[in-house]
Amino acid sequence: MLGSGTGIPSLRRASPGLLVISDSTNLLIDSGPGTLRKMLEVGITYRDIGILLYTHLHPDHTADLVPALFACKYGDLPREKDLLCMGGPGFKAFFEEFGKLYGSWIEPQSYHLTIKEISRDPLLFQGLKIISKPMAHISGSVGYRIEFKNGKSITISGDTDYCQNIIDLAFETDLLVLECSFPDGKKVDGHLTPSLAGRIGSESHCKRLLLTHLYPVCDQFDIVNECRQVYKGDLILGEDLMRVTI
Repeated sequence: MLGSGTGIPSLRRASPGLLVISDSTNLLIDSGPGTLRKMLEVGITYRDIGILLYTHLHPDHTADLVPALFACKYGDLPREKDLLCMGGPGFKAFFEEFGKLYGSWIEPQSYHLTIKEISRDPLLFQGLKIISKPMAHISGSVGYRIEFKNGKSITISGDTDYCQNIIDLAFETDLLVLECSFPDGKKVDGHLTPSLAGRIGSESHCKRLLLTHLYPVCDQFDIVNECRQVYKGDLILGEDLMRVTI
């Protein structure tokens, strides 16, 4: 977990970024501001990512996309292997606007870049199966379920409110990485509270629940206890640079 926070600056929590490391490839899910530097802290560079997945287009989830592509072209060690970059509906149009703004600065020279919008059909990528469903946040928001060769899985909600799709996507997953933006009593549309996150964890029968995307106000509350009132399974409060084995 590169960043467990939001777009609001925090000395404790960086903006969203989740690195999934498998035997065959490295996946980066969202790249909020500061993600490239956080990657270096765990020994991963812009050259090591095989696929970039975006849950939605808000700046706190996408701000390091342009710096990543810029580094791939102009770094001391330019990227050489192909890169697949994907998001939900509207992602290609979003990326085309970047092209108009930055032009040749982000156009690949030493590698091939593929920009796609993920469909509802599973994506097979270097031994991984990636499934997505729309989330209840903004237009084009999606969550991802990544299934490994050994049958294990991780599900990532991105930003979402309570909805059936995240329950279905996370059904019996080994690790559910779920947003939990605000404490109980401070609900905001399009986001979850600990009780709602716990409800999703219980109804999905996930094996472990990891709470992330925590606004600074969450640090003033006992988020874990609020969630445990609903969810009785294995619960983890996300922290920057936390490593979880699946």
